[in-house]
Amino acid sequence: MMLRSPTTLWVLLVFQGACTGFFVYDAVLDARQGAAMDGPIAQMLENMIAGALVVGTVITGLSLRHVLGRQKRLEQQLDLASGAFEQVLQEHFDDWGLTPSERDVARLAIKGLSIAEMADLRGSKEGTIKAQSAAVYRKAGVSGRLQLLSLFIEELMAEPIIAGRSGGT
Repeated sequence: MMLRSPTTLWVLLVFQGACTGFFVYDAVLDARQGAAMDGPIAQMLENMIAGALVVGTVITGLSLRHVLGRQKRLEQQLDLASGAFEQVLQEHFDDWGLTPSERDVARLAIKGLSIAEMADLRGSKEGTIKAQSAAVYRKAGVSGRLQLLSLFIEELMAEPIIAGRSGGT
C-alpha cells in the first residue's frame, strides 16, 4: 500500500513518535525501579527495542522531510515548465505572425484534438479549421501537426528546466 498524502504520513509519524516515547518512558521507568521483567537480559532487550524505535522514528521523519522537499521541487519544475512552454508558444506564434484564430487552432492541434473536435469546439466548419491549420503549418515551416509539436518539444528539451540540475533527483 502506497501512502501519498503528506497529512497521512505526518499522522503516522506522530503516532510512531508517541509509541516510541511511551516505550522509552516505560523502559526508563523499569530501569529506575529495577522492575525488569525477567532480569538483565529482558531489560537489555527492552532497551535495544526502545533504541531501535527512536532510530526508526528519526529515519521516518528525515525520509518524510526528504519526500516533501522533493515533491515541492518537482512541483516548482512543473510550474516552470508550464510557464516556459507557454512562453515558447507565444514567441513562436508572434514570430510566425499567427492570427488569433490560427493561434487557437495551433494550440488545439498541439493538444492533439482532431479537425472535427476543433471545429466543434470553435463552432466552425471543418474546412475552416483545415485552412487555418494549413496556414499555421505554412507559417511555421512544417508539414503537419507532428512536426509542429516536435518544434516545441525539441526546444524545451535542449536545456535543463532548472539551471544547475540535470536528469538526477
